[in-house]
Amino acid sequence: MPIYSYVCKDCGHKFDLLVGIISEKPKFKCEKCSSKNIERLFGSFNVGSSGNKTGFSGGSCPTGTCPTSF
Repeated sequence: MPIYSYVCKDCGHKFDLLVGIISEKPKFKCEKCSSKNIERLFGSFNVGSSGNKTGFSGGSCPTGTCPTSF
């Protein structure tokens, strides 16, 4: 189940919700002021691996073959 971040447009409170798969649209509300005027935020994600790859140069070049100058 994904975890989504929300912000209340009324009080500014930011919070996370664990969202399951359901057939109808859930009616979430702010956990601080109970307002239903909330907005889902864009979040980041991370993809990792369990081992260190040969030739890995670090940074944003996971294959180790990316150019070092532009």
